[in-house]
Amino acid sequence: MPAVVKLTDIIEAMDLPEEWEAFIDPTTGEIVVVGEDDRPFLDSEEDVEPVEMPDWQEEPIVRIRAVLDSGRAVRLPGAFEIHEWELMRRFAASIEDSDERAEILAAIRGSGAFRRFKMTVARLDLRDSWFRYRDEAVREKAREWLSDVGIPYVE
Repeated sequence: MPAVVKLTDIIEAMDLPEEWEAFIDPTTGEIVVVGEDDRPFLDSEEDVEPVEMPDWQEEPIVRIRAVLDSGRAVRLPGAFEIHEWELMRRFAASIEDSDERAEILAAIRGSGAFRRFKMTVARLDLRDSWFRYRDEAVREKAREWLSDVGIPYVE
């Protein structure tokens, strides 16, 4: 039977840098995060040279290995599945003022879209609205994912 998890813990684990991954053991509810610095210590291929592990990193690596080796680990959605650019586009479309909406939509075209978007919403004084919108979208993505994989949660 899956453990009941806190939705906020799942959201926090989903909202990591793109290079990181989070996994959950549905039976225990334990979430582990695998960062870039952890990967060399998790390689188990025989032809890979073992990497000397600092003492402070030993306990977290043991926990990560335990979850990953359990056979129950499920990868949480990450930055790729959150589709930040799509969230920005949907946020822009939700803006009632047509001039502001057009300006935000123009900002997210081409290279540098994320930087221009942040500057534009700040200049238009829509930063708080954007963060509320984004937080709710990520929260909904987490709810959907938990339902899809059959893990019960509390708000």
